[in-house]
Amino acid sequence: MRFASAVLFLLVLPVGACDRTGNDVDNAAPAEVVKNENPPATATEARVGGGLPNDRTPLEEPKGAIDPKSSEAAGQVVQHYGALIEQGRWTEAWLLWSSPGSARQFDRNWRNASEVHLEIGKPGDSEGAAGSIYINVPALFYGKLKTGAEFRRSAGVILRRVNDVPGSTDQQRRWHIERIEVDPA
Repeated sequence: MRFASAVLFLLVLPVGACDRTGNDVDNAAPAEVVKNENPPATATEARVGGGLPNDRTPLEEPKGAIDPKSSEAAGQVVQHYGALIEQGRWTEAWLLWSSPGSARQFDRNWRNASEVHLEIGKPGDSEGAAGSIYINVPALFYGKLKTGAEFRRSAGVILRRVNDVPGSTDQQRRWHIERIEVDPA
């Protein structure tokens, strides 16, 4: 019985630690409120967990250090962003964006939330354009509003890094969030 109680405590502890405390962002429209059931999958794109693409191919674990130019490195930026917003560390999260002003504007979506979480999917293929490389990482924002209602919003997190062109800085050659496109409700 003591073992079962310890296991239950360890399972409940991380969930309780995820509550968002801290600063609210400026006034904005609340995030979409959803009922407790997952939205149905569309005919064109099956979804898992109410929002991520249904890709059953297992991800390979990288061996050694991750190449900072790789799609895995882009995925790590999105994971880091998610961890920061879950902890209410908004100012630090904004530094992962190409434009902190755009980040603040986007994060207003969560001002009425008591919890915000982010789940990411497998990063897509990179595409080049005008000296930059872009990659789309599917994501699911979910949590609870201050009213207690739950929300789920699917999104694509578009990251950009400057290609290795003469005159570019180390900072420009790192992955940054360029924008987040939230799927229409």
